[in-house]
Amino acid sequence: MKILSRHDLNAQPWKNGGGLTWEIAAFPEGAGFEDMAWRLSMAEVARDGAFSAFAGIDRTLTLLSGAGMVLEFAQGRSITLDTNAPPLSFPGEAAIHARLCDGPILDLNIMTRRGVCAHRVETLALPSRLPEGTIALVTRDQAVEIGNLVLHPGEVLLFDHPEELEEIVTRGPVLAIMVHALA
Repeated sequence: MKILSRHDLNAQPWKNGGGLTWEIAAFPEGAGFEDMAWRLSMAEVARDGAFSAFAGIDRTLTLLSGAGMVLEFAQGRSITLDTNAPPLSFPGEAAIHARLCDGPILDLNIMTRRGVCAHRVETLALPSRLPEGTIALVTRDQAVEIGNLVLHPGEVLLFDHPEELEEIVTRGPVLAIMVHALA
């Protein structure tokens, strides 16, 4: 297990060049967008603009901090993503334009290659058993105690071996990120 924040990671430009992303983990390790099975990252959205397209990828975004953003889908629907909103799942090839509500935001992004892996993001009510396939726990807007560890807002507890923490007892809500290989 290790705790990471975006300050521990290297910033990279978005696929479309419109912002910055911090890769937390990917599988296989060192994989790029074209050969990854899954990728967990944080992104700072500092201005309105189009999302990068990722054909064959399923994505889930969760707002970690900031006032929020409105996601306008090409099909005409729009969804406001703020810190009270549940994680939002959508196909990576969807044409989406983001409009910030009031200044920059930080989001969490999990992507899995369709047909290879599937993922789920859920808020745990604690104490709780760790869901099968958990690769990471992430805090949103408040510090969370997990056993003798403290995760501060925006930090990630990344598991090399998920069985290391079968049951968690904590103070405060935490997001669990699960990834499952498809047979």
